[in-house]
Amino acid sequence: MKGFRFTQFTPQKDPEKNTFENLLEIFLQLVTMTGGDVAEALSWLTNLDNRYGLTNPGYGIGDFIDDLKDKGYLTEENQKGAFKITGKSEQSIRKRALEEIFGKLKRGKGGQHRTTHSGQGEERGTDRRPFEFGDNMEQIALTDSLRNAQVNHGFSGDFLLTEDDLEVTENEYRTQTSTVLMIDISHSMILYGEDRITPAKKVAMALAELIKTRYPKDTLDIIVFGNDAWQIDIKDLPYLQVGPYHTNTVAGLELAMDLLRRRKNPNKQIFMITDGKPTCLKVGIKYYKNSFGIDSKIMKETLKLAAQCRKIKIPVTTFMIASDPYLKEFVREFTKANNGNAYYSGLKGLGHLIFEDYRRNRTKRF
Repeated sequence: MKGFRFTQFTPQKDPEKNTFENLLEIFLQLVTMTGGDVAEALSWLTNLDNRYGLTNPGYGIGDFIDDLKDKGYLTEENQKGAFKITGKSEQSIRKRALEEIFGKLKRGKGGQHRTTHSGQGEERGTDRRPFEFGDNMEQIALTDSLRNAQVNHGFSGDFLLTEDDLEVTENEYRTQTSTVLMIDISHSMILYGEDRITPAKKVAMALAELIKTRYPKDTLDIIVFGNDAWQIDIKDLPYLQVGPYHTNTVAGLELAMDLLRRRKNPNKQIFMITDGKPTCLKVGIKYYKNSFGIDSKIMKETLKLAAQCRKIKIPVTTFMIASDPYLKEFVREFTKANNGNAYYSGLKGLGHLIFEDYRRNRTKRF
């Protein structure tokens, strides 16, 4: 049954923000939860206002809606004349997801990551080595070189600096990373009233905003998988909803591998957010489905793709947002076949795990 389970919640008002900004914070959260349905989000907001007094006599929800349109967050310029969020709202949702999940990160140098390799790279490191023919003059560590000259030749007479005294600072290579984020949109992501898809969307939006602002030369492709798998744009994330789908992990992995084959970056990786085992496989034009336990036919095809990813050096990190004991068998076998990583994560810690794994994988060559 589709639905949401609510617990008592009293929204906190930021005293440094005016009424519009406080309402905007809540509204953007609601839009994310409703899959971009503005009418439903505004209905929820009105109910919250009636219950918790979010507005005041001089500023009501109607004034807030007018401000949303005036400030470019909402538009009615479409064929149906219905409220739709704009690109400005979509960007605001991504920025808020980034701040909520990863914290306030400072912008770094464009699209570059540390690796364990040193040499003639692009950023000065801390390692030193003797000067070699072909080293750039700006690499010379002047203080260390002068000290070597004093130790080797003493202070008497004319100062002597030879090639053997020179030390250079190793430059660190920077590398680019191509990531595919797979999001499970099967029915179980909202089963029993537990909303698992909204945290998954927030993590995806936060990761997208992180890469765009801090590592702009990296690539991030986002795909969703249910009975089939397809690619979505970053701007489509707020509108993402689950469907009456099974879990075709094979289709998701096939599409992810195809996308990564087109990328020229040496570092490639797949992040998979799911809450269950594979239950679907497409055979020809038909779907083979089995939701009861771990199906050996589906499992065999899934493990085969995991091994293929390992062969072409694409690690798969699985974020299992459920901890049912019978699911561990699938995750264990899948991780073993791919030699990747797996985490059993609660919804609250999902973003931090993905960020740490993303950052760690960018410091090495696969």
